[in-house]
Amino acid sequence: MNKIVKIALGATLLLALGSTVVSADATKGQKLYAKKFKATCGMTGGDVAAKHTQDEWDEINEAGNIATEIKTICPKVDSVKGKYVPHLYDFFKEFASDSGNVPSC
Repeated sequence: MNKIVKIALGATLLLALGSTVVSADATKGQKLYAKKFKATCGMTGGDVAAKHTQDEWDEINEAGNIATEIKTICPKVDSVKGKYVPHLYDFFKEFASDSGNVPSC
């Protein structure tokens, strides 16, 4: 019985430490946009975000087309790294045309 309890506690500890929550951040997306894309695009992040509503950004994200949409809105942007996409998506959705929020960049 003692051995089973130790195994169960060990497995629980391993799962707790081994699993990390991956979450995107609108603030990080705003900083990424300002640093990597604002000069090339020639538009503020708020202008890009306001091109679509929150629902439209959801649809674009679900289709996996955030990077493509950025290139469509800002043709001078060469590429968008995949690791930036979740943060940019959160930023664009947070400051979409129907959100009522205004970014500082």
